[in-house]
Amino acid sequence: MGALPGELHLVVDEAEDVEEEGEALRLPEVPNIPEVPGEDLRIPEVPNVPEVPGEGLRIPEVLNDPEVPGEDLRIPEVPNVPEVPGEDLRIPEVPNVPEVPGEDLRIPEVPNVPEVPREDLRLPEKKQVTGYLLFSLATAVIGSLQFGYNTGVINAPEQKLRAFFNNTWMERYAEPIKPGTCTIVWSLSVAIFSVGGMVGSFSVGVMADRFGRKLSMFLVNILAVIGGLLMGFSTICSSYEMVIAGRLVIGLFCGLFTGLTPMYVGELSPTPLRGAFGTLHQLGVVIGILVAQIFGLESLLGSDKLWPLLLALTVIPAVVQCILLPFCPESPRFLLINQNKEEQARKALVRLRGTEDVSKDMQEMKEESSKMAMEKKVTILELFRTAAYRQPLLIAVMLHLSQQLSGINAVFYYSTGIFESAGVTQPIYATIGAGAVNTVFTVVSLFLVERVGRRTLHLVGLAGMAVSALLMTIALLLKGYSSLSYLSIGAVFLFVAMFEMGPGPIPWFIVAELFSQGPRPAAIAVAGCCNWTANFLVGVSFPKLEELCGPYVFIIFMILLIFFFIFTFIKVPETKGKTFDEIAREFGGAPLPPTTSVEAPPTSSSVTLPASPIKEKVPLVGAAAAEDKSILTA
Repeated sequence: MGALPGELHLVVDEAEDVEEEGEALRLPEVPNIPEVPGEDLRIPEVPNVPEVPGEGLRIPEVLNDPEVPGEDLRIPEVPNVPEVPGEDLRIPEVPNVPEVPGEDLRIPEVPNVPEVPREDLRLPEKKQVTGYLLFSLATAVIGSLQFGYNTGVINAPEQKLRAFFNNTWMERYAEPIKPGTCTIVWSLSVAIFSVGGMVGSFSVGVMADRFGRKLSMFLVNILAVIGGLLMGFSTICSSYEMVIAGRLVIGLFCGLFTGLTPMYVGELSPTPLRGAFGTLHQLGVVIGILVAQIFGLESLLGSDKLWPLLLALTVIPAVVQCILLPFCPESPRFLLINQNKEEQARKALVRLRGTEDVSKDMQEMKEESSKMAMEKKVTILELFRTAAYRQPLLIAVMLHLSQQLSGINAVFYYSTGIFESAGVTQPIYATIGAGAVNTVFTVVSLFLVERVGRRTLHLVGLAGMAVSALLMTIALLLKGYSSLSYLSIGAVFLFVAMFEMGPGPIPWFIVAELFSQGPRPAAIAVAGCCNWTANFLVGVSFPKLEELCGPYVFIIFMILLIFFFIFTFIKVPETKGKTFDEIAREFGGAPLPPTTSVEAPPTSSSVTLPASPIKEKVPLVGAAAAEDKSILTA
């Protein structure tokens, strides 16, 4: 134990022969081990050895004794390093990751996706969009195309019709027709279309519930054939009255189809795609206007001899639709809710969706039927008498008036004359360009309405149209400058584009959201009637106003647009993403409608109000009015 320094040299020299002493002498090389993390625990032991010189020589001998603390120095080398810190690092890697966070991340990927709408978005791509569905929708939209065609077809042959009126007058009375009388006859030919539309739109509910959606469309086409033949044979019979009568019958036809087409399309469409397919109605309308403008070219059907054929051309799509409709299904919703034919509704859905599993659609329609039965149907008189409905009704009517009194139909009806007055050498081509712009911006507005909001788009549209009306006035005042003819074209294009951005589609959306299921049919009937009435007034008054005011005629529309802009800014709430209760609170009142169900009255709008027609983008012009024939009750 009391070894001398010399002995240390002996031990070192004989280290290779004596295993135990050599093993002990190699232990001082411990400081080289800290490359392994577990060895770090011995570093503090080394600096203490030099403090006691004699003891430092015995440290290597102690390490072999299991009873002394030196044995502890080997613990971190073998058992503790893997068992404590190393194992802790592996815990989240193996057992905990799959059990807690990792598993949670996989839940939406496997079990939850079929339960949320994301699965619904994939279903139409694989099963719900079938060729039969597209065929049925395209057949229905033929009616929308006819509405657009008959709206725009009267514009191109204006001068030919005026000449026909004069010639007929000469044959009867042996004197030329007075300019004022000719203008009145022409204005009546244009505006009587809207009178028929008023009556037709008010009758959609009665006809759709009595005959069904498909049969109603078939029967309504008889009106198109009658109206087309009246106009087509007017020159042979030398009767301008036949033109006026034909326009009246065609207006009745179009008024009915403005409700029947969106109703049928919306009820056939899969829920996730109802908004996208619902826009086919408006798209069909603007395409019809464009087709009418193209066929109205003098090189096609707009000539002196062929203009009667141009007006009678609406007979062809009517006949085509009548041929195709028997191959289309009746609305499953009508079969189930109105006629209680569950099995026929299921068969129609199976064929439309291309799959036997239509239980989700069936359940949805059953729930909708039960919810609709919980709320009282409101008549038109009750709508006016109930104080709680007055403010939303005022907003609905004013928005529809802003659509028609903006002057949009004056632009479409008389665009050729506007371009001629501005000095455009080929006005018909500029009119066709306006129709193309109308079509393009109809598509653009579909993507903006859910992002920007209804109120904002309506305000932007009104402001843009007011600026366009001012530009058109300037162009008409300075028409002596040939370069300003392009200003007239640009102003009309901007006017049409701004209309389709807001005042065109927005009023129908707002009305659908301002009212719950009970008062909605009556509210839409009133709003639709106001819309067609304003359309009629513009058609009748614009030619006379143009004669009286000259180039300042669009100042009248500009003033009206500014008024509607102020009204919208102050009174109209933003309805995007809001429930019925939230919209009702915008008016400072409680939820409006009473219910007929005493046992289970609805406690919120989520019970009585179906999916927002804005989100689904389903045009409800007249469609909601078909919910109940009671809307016609006084």
